[in-house]
Amino acid sequence: MTTFQRQRILYQGGFFILFMFAPLFDLLRFDLIAGHLIVFGVPWTLGLEDYLAGRISNQQMTLNILLRVIAPVLLLAGIFLGIAWRWGRLYCGWLCPHFSVVETINQLVRKASGKQSLWDKKPGPACRPDGTPAWPDRRYWWLAIPFALAFAFLWAVVLLTYLLPPVEIYSNLFHQTLTRNQALFIGVATFLLFLEFTFARHLFCRYACAVGMFQSLAWMTNRQAMVVGYQRERARDCVDCASFCDHACPMRLKPRNIKRLMFACTQCGQCIDACETVQRDNPGGRLLNWIAGPQALQTDGSQGLLAGETVTISKRAIAPKPVDLNKVVPTGCGLN
Repeated sequence: MTTFQRQRILYQGGFFILFMFAPLFDLLRFDLIAGHLIVFGVPWTLGLEDYLAGRISNQQMTLNILLRVIAPVLLLAGIFLGIAWRWGRLYCGWLCPHFSVVETINQLVRKASGKQSLWDKKPGPACRPDGTPAWPDRRYWWLAIPFALAFAFLWAVVLLTYLLPPVEIYSNLFHQTLTRNQALFIGVATFLLFLEFTFARHLFCRYACAVGMFQSLAWMTNRQAMVVGYQRERARDCVDCASFCDHACPMRLKPRNIKRLMFACTQCGQCIDACETVQRDNPGGRLLNWIAGPQALQTDGSQGLLAGETVTISKRAIAPKPVDLNKVVPTGCGLN
């Protein structure tokens, strides 16, 4: 694992812990009983009760709505979308608790079946980018399924603590005295999340997550935004690679595609790391790199082509390179 990925996992883990404990310490939650937000332990109200009782005027109520609803929402949305406009779905790849669970389940499913998703038509390469064998081991299903169920239950409980007093929920859970509605919420949410984690985790991230969708839309409007760039003029170096960059992508994307086909890219950089590992002995280095600014503007997305340029690749350019018979390749780690 590269330093880049270790750093990303550290950010993911820290934010996951924050996501779990934020309601418990009243950092952020909406209390259905009190009927208002709680932010850093302070009630965040509009003063509606005072307004109905005639203790504040129409002007004061309007000012409350402006300062406590409209202004904070616009400020947070502006910062969030501004980051996405420049760097893409950075929240998804570096912070999102859901995506960290998705990646972990991907790894377990890959170890169990050779595929990251049940919907993949065929298994990935029989070896890892570093050349070591990666044969499927069905015993990992005994970890993948319980893991998905455990995190579905954990998510259901945590989500409920964002709506009801956390101490009450955890106490009732520990003493097995959940109310009917509490038990119903946790049971239904656990079931739905388990189905989503098991069967549709990629589909949700790509097509159903509004947070991810708005980030992608902001990112697509900026032609100079950070994006994965592919040196297409060196496509010949990819011939003897089993498309490890494709199989490394947790969103099931093709990193060598143009930007508009990488709409759901989470900027996790796993494709770049896979390419760097495969091309570690290549003097030219990896073919995938981060590009931004003028370099991104001059390309049509992520294939390193100048805008409007038509590139013709000759048969000689993509001809297989001579095979080094002294290089040990595990059985089954053939070409795509």
